[in-house]
Amino acid sequence: MDLGLNGKVALVFGASGGLGGAIALALAREGARLAVAGRNREALDRLVAELKKHTEHVLPLEWDLADLSVIDANISAIETALGPVDILVNNTGGPPPSPAAGQDASVWTRHFESMVLPVISITDRVLPGMRKRGWGRIITNTSSGVVAPIPNLAMSNSLRMSLVGWSKTLAREVGRDGITANIVLPGRIATPRITFLDEQKAKREGRPVDEVVAESCAAIPLGRYGDPEEYGNVVAFLASQGASYLTGSVIRVDGGLIASV
Repeated sequence: MDLGLNGKVALVFGASGGLGGAIALALAREGARLAVAGRNREALDRLVAELKKHTEHVLPLEWDLADLSVIDANISAIETALGPVDILVNNTGGPPPSPAAGQDASVWTRHFESMVLPVISITDRVLPGMRKRGWGRIITNTSSGVVAPIPNLAMSNSLRMSLVGWSKTLAREVGRDGITANIVLPGRIATPRITFLDEQKAKREGRPVDEVVAESCAAIPLGRYGDPEEYGNVVAFLASQGASYLTGSVIRVDGGLIASV
């Protein structure tokens, strides 16, 4: 199936991680021109080598999302090298495990400034061009915790929920400009982040990691963790021409994990 993405310019954040890398690969297979941003240069270089099997148009960017001062310069560099951004994939790292109560206000502020404000600011930077061209895709990765809050991930549940409200509101504002805005939330996808969370849970509860993983898989109707490629394929569809009437939605890629409707 041709998703109609050949020559489209995509900016994917968190590309040095499992989900971001999988998304970038899915878009590259469809012929998109890729700007991939992350903090781990070695991981970015490995990803670029994979992407270049599918496209020669790849620009890696070391990018600390907490630094809002670099947004304009980095977007300008993408526009010069690849063209204006058509597809924006907002994918930020998560805060450490934490309960809801007793967290210092400065910790909440720090993670808000690294997880929420950059998404809003970067989107604002690329939106005028999308509006001018009459086409754009804004896809924001959150977490299953925005539907069913995950114990001991209070900051993630809360801050990512703010992005859901923002994205839904934005979708109504830009729909007539040919731009869609959607939220994608992963369930238990086999990435280093999930491995870390499983290890932390095992440590807290004094149990073997294998036991924690088996218990987690048992709660998923499909009986396993998702493959990052499966997640990337869903995001690529949301970016496609075929998804032009899909906006303001929250798409679960969770193997049926979330029990609520």
